[in-house]
Amino acid sequence: MPALLSLSRLIDSISMGLGKLVMWLILAATAISAGNALMRKAFSIGSNAYLEIQWYLFAAVFMLGAGYVFLKNAHVRIDFISSLLSKRTNAIIDALGIVVFTIPLAVIMINLGWPVFYRAFVSGEMSQNAGGLIRWPVIMLIPLGFSLLIMQSVSELIKRIGFLTGHLAEPFTVEHEKSAEELLVEELAKEAEIRLSAKPAGSA
Repeated sequence: MPALLSLSRLIDSISMGLGKLVMWLILAATAISAGNALMRKAFSIGSNAYLEIQWYLFAAVFMLGAGYVFLKNAHVRIDFISSLLSKRTNAIIDALGIVVFTIPLAVIMINLGWPVFYRAFVSGEMSQNAGGLIRWPVIMLIPLGFSLLIMQSVSELIKRIGFLTGHLAEPFTVEHEKSAEELLVEELAKEAEIRLSAKPAGSA
């Protein structure tokens, strides 16, 4: 089990790095979108390549970020139900979901996506729009993204098994980070508590 947990930590570090890369891709997509809109409105200059690179980056964010989202435990859950269950029960459900649904679905998508990517790569398929981009890089994101999801799924499965067998105290490596709104509410609550404690007794 220690060797598997070491493998899990290695996978987590890769997913964390890709997650940080994805954040920069969001910035790049935003900057290109703003620049394209400015050039079109101010100088009546447009480019299909600039339009397409925006959705290429948008696709990359979703496909390359899937493993990072899984690592952060930020994927969609039915919180109303999961909050009523124990950590052990949730870990068992997660492990079964990874083995029965997540990994098989990812394998299917890789098998379906790889031939499409290969044909586009060999043929040098281009966009049908004038001045558009070559297609294979964005199609490649399908098998690549699901491969990364399988990789992180293996890490998450190791962590769930480690928790169930008593090798880990928590089934997740990274806890859900608090949002800016949650941090603001906590800060305001602390300030209100300080004011109340400093208020003289018996004052209105």
